Amino acid sequence: MAIPEAFLEELNERVDLMDVASDYTTLQKQGNRYWGCCPFHSEKTPSFTVTPEKQVYYCFGCHKGGHLVNFVMEAEGVGFVDAVGILAQRAGMPMPEDEGHPEEAKKRERLLSLNKAAARYFHANLTGPQGQRGQDYFARRGLSKRTITNFGLGYSLPQEDGWDRLIQAMTEQGYTKLELLEAGLAVQSKKGGVYDRFRGRVMFPIIDLRGNVIGFGGRVLDDSTPKYLNSPDTVIYNKSKNLFALNLAKKSKAGYLILTEGYMDTIALHQGGFDCAVASLGTSLTESHARLLAKYTKEVVISYDGDQAGINAAQRAIGLLNKTGVNVRVLRVTGAKDPDEFIKKYGHNAFQRLIDGAAGQVSYRIGQIQQKYDLTDDNQKVQYLQEAADLLARLSSPVEREIYGGQAAEAAGIDKAAMHAEVERQRSRLGWKQKKQADRKALTPAAENQPTERQFRYRNVRSAMAEEGVIRLLLLEPDLLAQAEALGQEEFSSEVLGKVFGILQSRWEEGKTTPIEVLSSLLDNREMSHIATITQKPESLQNGAAALEDYIRIIQTEHMKDGIADDRDLLAVSSRKRTEDAP
Repeated sequence: MAIPEAFLEELNERVDLMDVASDYTTLQKQGNRYWGCCPFHSEKTPSFTVTPEKQVYYCFGCHKGGHLVNFVMEAEGVGFVDAVGILAQRAGMPMPEDEGHPEEAKKRERLLSLNKAAARYFHANLTGPQGQRGQDYFARRGLSKRTITNFGLGYSLPQEDGWDRLIQAMTEQGYTKLELLEAGLAVQSKKGGVYDRFRGRVMFPIIDLRGNVIGFGGRVLDDSTPKYLNSPDTVIYNKSKNLFALNLAKKSKAGYLILTEGYMDTIALHQGGFDCAVASLGTSLTESHARLLAKYTKEVVISYDGDQAGINAAQRAIGLLNKTGVNVRVLRVTGAKDPDEFIKKYGHNAFQRLIDGAAGQVSYRIGQIQQKYDLTDDNQKVQYLQEAADLLARLSSPVEREIYGGQAAEAAGIDKAAMHAEVERQRSRLGWKQKKQADRKALTPAAENQPTERQFRYRNVRSAMAEEGVIRLLLLEPDLLAQAEALGQEEFSSEVLGKVFGILQSRWEEGKTTPIEVLSSLLDNREMSHIATITQKPESLQNGAAALEDYIRIIQTEHMKDGIADDRDLLAVSSRKRTEDAP
């Protein structure tokens, strides 16, 4: 959907980035910037900045930056149009009609409307006489009518009742078979026929943070496979970027989120009084899931199955969550196969005590290491201690190293001082490796000037530094573009900087300025983050014209050098070819 520039400019005037960012983090003024802990990754020392006069943000930790719309895209995990919609609602501005590409916006609205209608259809099936099998299943699982209603659970009729019952119901409401295919509710056979994706399953609607039904999960009621069937990714649904029940759990006052393996585990916990449970959607936890969790909590309690698959999944989840900075604990359910059964047998308070006593992720991981070895065997005991020491050596807190090192030493029956010495030896080894890597990086010419994103790495650093200066000056003072007429986009060594210069130049030739909010609509988030990085560097307009002239001279000189080098390469190839062809 193309958003008119005038609309974006008015939105920028009505909504202040400081106000929006303050909803996600506490900001304090230092100099001409406001600083706070980054809302996109967890940290203890503030590295997130907002520059009010430029209306841009930048994090020196995760290197994300941009304009108002980019901030909402990152914070809410939505696309450009949806981010503009959120800001427009905040400003009380109706979204403009899209005259250029109305089909994209209409398709999203139609698919969301279709999913909502399908959810109502499945729920009506469940609560009607034809849904007795689904009712029996949920009754066996102990779900109340209130829980069924709160989660909008449903039932898809079995194939003996027809292969296209949903299709018929939805087409009667005005939806097309193509829309059903695009929503993932229908499947096309090799012969060209179209039939329902979900048949004979209890249905779990997947609801996003704004209350939209974006997909479904379905569970069989017999031994057929697959046991769970989920909606495919569509234009409105991405299983790697959404979590089941987060729309409910984000309102919890518990102070933590419980991460489970499936829909039923999560629903059972909610019914048991734990409204902070969520689950990943038919896939293992991803980096996107971990970042999403970190936006809504500082602590995650992992409640996975105790079998090997569950242990492996928990270990992987710990690694991903650690990167976001959230505190991780791992729940051990004893006396029952899962939390649902435990709550039914022992009650809410007993399960709360389990959560309160859940092991921290370090204790859990050391315990998992211990289970791999027979500590009555000296060789295996040494292997256990070395692996545990490697884990502990990576902890930044000396208190944690001391406490957990003592626990590991006690389990192996050795002196705590010996374990401490082994941890410090491993830590020294890791420090030496890190120093070697840092030294290698320092020896790389102008390494500190290279962008953090590998896709934007500079092949000619001297030229790129001047190119950055050109972009900064032109964003600060667009009238300087008249002086930059002699400079061509093709002379830029950096593709992304050349792209931005080309945008600024072509719009100036059309008599248009390019405020930052318009530029953000023409670049993707990574490109905009890179431009935000550039704008954070100091640049004075006091001698802007002279500075621009110097920058242009450097760019053109370096471009000429690169051209001469290319010509030499071509001459060398041509010379070799003539030699090879000589009789």
